[in-house]
Amino acid sequence: MADSTPISYLPVPGPDEVPEAVNALWGKAEAAFGFVPNVFRAQAVNGEQFLAWWRYFNLLVNKEGHLGPAERELLAVVVSSLNRCTYCAVSHGAALRVLLEDAPTADLVAVNWRQASLSPRQRAMADYAELLTLHPERVGQQDLEPLREVGLDDHEIVELVQIVGMFNMTNRVSSALGMVPNEEYFTQGRP
Repeated sequence: MADSTPISYLPVPGPDEVPEAVNALWGKAEAAFGFVPNVFRAQAVNGEQFLAWWRYFNLLVNKEGHLGPAERELLAVVVSSLNRCTYCAVSHGAALRVLLEDAPTADLVAVNWRQASLSPRQRAMADYAELLTLHPERVGQQDLEPLREVGLDDHEIVELVQIVGMFNMTNRVSSALGMVPNEEYFTQGRP
């Protein structure tokens, strides 16, 4: 993808058009990853809203939590794949490849999680994520039982639900704005 290819349907603000906290986050991302994720740049059109989204997203996905990092990324990829969100399926697919150290399994999750070699716990989580994503009106108390059967406690269940909800929202924002994944994501976690 050439540098002139738009990364969003909307014009992306420059460093002088965003709050200082956005510039600081861009700098941290550049230092940590070697690039600024396009989602950081495209959503910065509304800098304060972007920062509020980032704080919650970061808390759910990147900080120490009740679920493991690979489990959180698994949920992200399952939801993003079901929603056909190109940006999130590609970027979180890359993170899942890195965390699993298993590109074929991560790639299968991104296309059809049912064909991936997943543990019973991962499978129950993916199944619940699919139900909540595609049929939220059908979700009931009984749908928590398979999660409990594979060992999830209340804290893990709440975090799972919050992550699924976050990715359904983020997928819609990313898709509606036509966000394009950074090229770097396509090679991450591949031998």
